Amino acid sequence: MPSDIFFDGRPLSLDDIAALARREAVARLGDAHEFVRRIDAGAEFIARLLAEDGVVYGVTTGYGDSCTVSIPPALVAELPRHLYTYHGIGAGPMLAPEQVRAVLAVRLQSLAQGVSGVSYALLEQLAALLRHDILPLIPSEGSVGASGDLTPLSYVAAVLCGERDVWFQGRQMPAAEALAAVGLKPHVLRPKEGLAIMNGTAVMTALACLAFQRAERLALLATRITAANVVASAGNAHHFDERLFAVKPHAGQQRVAARLRADLASDRPSRNEQRLQDRYSLRCAPHVIGVLEDALPWLRQLIENELNSANDNPLVDAEEERVLHGGHFYGGHIAMAMDTLKTAVANVADLLDRQLALLVDTRFNHGLPSNLSGAVGERAAINHGLKALQISVSAWTAEALKQTMPASVFSRSTECHNQDKVSMGSIAARDALRVLDLSEQVVAGLLISARQGLGLRQRLGGLQLSPSLNAWYEQLCARLPLIDEDRALDAELQMLLRDIRDPHGALHAPA
Repeated sequence: MPSDIFFDGRPLSLDDIAALARREAVARLGDAHEFVRRIDAGAEFIARLLAEDGVVYGVTTGYGDSCTVSIPPALVAELPRHLYTYHGIGAGPMLAPEQVRAVLAVRLQSLAQGVSGVSYALLEQLAALLRHDILPLIPSEGSVGASGDLTPLSYVAAVLCGERDVWFQGRQMPAAEALAAVGLKPHVLRPKEGLAIMNGTAVMTALACLAFQRAERLALLATRITAANVVASAGNAHHFDERLFAVKPHAGQQRVAARLRADLASDRPSRNEQRLQDRYSLRCAPHVIGVLEDALPWLRQLIENELNSANDNPLVDAEEERVLHGGHFYGGHIAMAMDTLKTAVANVADLLDRQLALLVDTRFNHGLPSNLSGAVGERAAINHGLKALQISVSAWTAEALKQTMPASVFSRSTECHNQDKVSMGSIAARDALRVLDLSEQVVAGLLISARQGLGLRQRLGGLQLSPSLNAWYEQLCARLPLIDEDRALDAELQMLLRDIRDPHGALHAPA
């Protein structure tokens, strides 16, 4: 049964958001009297300010550079709809269903902090979209990451009000039709609510939560693949000695070395290795994968701080009856996190690409056949093994590396120079996801080569594997027959990608 995740102001983890995104958990909106009262107090305070002719940005004024434009009292109620209407200018591919669920959950968590001046009824409508899996169709492009993810989040605001299209029960339909199908009515936005939904970092943060988990799994798989490649190339298993790594005490790097020692059973006394030192892509694997491993705790902290923050503007302190104008919509921390993550991930892809280049080359693979071809006798002349796979892996790696240009340094002055310094956070997050797509393809390619390399080493004279590596190798063999005759590998590649992207996939290495 899916677990319950409560939205009542308590902190959530990025793992909670990922579980909701995969429908492995159910969103529950808190209904305790004190929580409901705290949420509604903000909306009621805004209503009193309006009655007393108070001036509130985005409520009695225009938006952004138009904050000097006063809104006639008779038109205040129409302003929220105009906000999501004129921001209906998104482009690019639609966010995937898993990503949209994460966006809804992240926005709900921010509003549940109780300082956004919205009604409890708005939170109920947002939670209902998650509960019934009514997913706004959100174009992925069009946000500069301050004032938050305005354009993509306008599609959430519109759907709450019964406008635009959603994905529901396996098909695209008008939002009003989907709401009616589950007994919901379109929400009527109160004066601050359009701004509260749209003026925040929910899209970039949601994508960051999903990217983090994928990067975490990739680091583990890259470590196990490295162990397989050390064995396949008859490498030196003692490059990962515990005493060696004790004197360079990066914790993540040490964890990677410890996993390699376990997989290679290299804690036993040193044998007479074929050579003292392997090439860097094998010998220095803990130093490359370890950078990602060491970055992950810091990246988690940045992402989860943003997840559990109130990040719209202005914020409403109903208890002290203050409206606080600031810039919490600025997504700089997520932008930095995603620029960092994509760089670390691409470096791991590059490491694996170099390992494959060694394995297919008879000058460096220590006795394995050229291109890891399994063909023998006269048929060897017409078989090419993994020649094309190595080319494809190189292409995916090159594209991943090209995507690592940091998005956060490409701030643009927008909106009449009101938004004159912006974060580019959602662009950085989309870049990170693209780098992960490409790097996971590299990993899938390396799974094919690991199975082939170990199989061919076994054919040359037996294979001694640790229990953990042997169990993993047997799972690979069950999925991938040895390549004796050339065959198209694309279907097997896609099968492996599905396993890699499934957090419960059988081929994942344990932490």
